[in-house]
Amino acid sequence: MEENNLFRKMNTELSAEDIAMLSPLQLAYIGDAVYELLVRTYLLEKKLPVKELHKSTIKYVKAKAQADIVHMLEDILSEDERAVVKKGRNAKTNTMPKNADMIDYKYATGFEALMGYLYLMGKDYRIAELFKVVSHIDIN
Repeated sequence: MEENNLFRKMNTELSAEDIAMLSPLQLAYIGDAVYELLVRTYLLEKKLPVKELHKSTIKYVKAKAQADIVHMLEDILSEDERAVVKKGRNAKTNTMPKNADMIDYKYATGFEALMGYLYLMGKDYRIAELFKVVSHIDIN
């Protein structure tokens, strides 16, 4: 990654304290985009046709898959990371999932909150470590 990364330049105003004050749903909002971009980039390397790219992306980003992923990552998450997941999981939301069960949706929100937290904290190396594990999981 180049030193003057555009995305890193976008996040210069938020301190660690500011990030800690964000709601879990705000973290999940950012984390959703970060994770989807990682998945799309990973799948692009597989040289699939666009239609297959979309189908494969959905497999990774649906709530059930994210819930399964966060459970698989639990043992390698730090205490702080587990706390972010828990806050995301327990966040009050007015949204009802359309194609997921509520428990999976809540764990998926926790996973997205973690991705958002790590991104905003500038912990790209940790995102990469976790995504490497995710990329080796057989998602159906």
